[in-house]
Amino acid sequence: MSDPQRSDDDLAKAWHMLSVRYHRLECDLDRALQSSHEISNSEFEVLELLAAADNAKMRMSELAGLVHLSQSALSRLVAGLEKDGLVERSMCAGDRRSVFTELTAEGRNRYDSAKPVQRAILRAEADGCTSGSLCGAAELGTSTAASH
Repeated sequence: MSDPQRSDDDLAKAWHMLSVRYHRLECDLDRALQSSHEISNSEFEVLELLAAADNAKMRMSELAGLVHLSQSALSRLVAGLEKDGLVERSMCAGDRRSVFTELTAEGRNRYDSAKPVQRAILRAEADGCTSGSLCGAAELGTSTAASH
């Protein structure tokens, strides 16, 4: 029979390792994207979601469901992207309560030039993974998500 205390301790340790790894990677992405393309990782994520969307356009409510930001933080982020000419916001013709956010040509260019930087950092992190290392903590997310 397994020791439940040991199992809980292992789970807590795996969670801590995953959290540390995530925050370190987030900081690395922010630094690299900010210095090379003057955007944060959160801004990059929004540009990436818009780049992949039909007509490079999404409702703000849909975008809010895909990013890990509060509604007000997302609104500030999109306002900054709009100020920089990377996105445009417009009212939905069919529903005046809905606002669309659309990637501009400049936004597409910034995303396309920043993407290799982001992918290189992710690749370097993934290449550093070995069996039994911190990378195994990532399985924590898939196994707990599957159980809910």
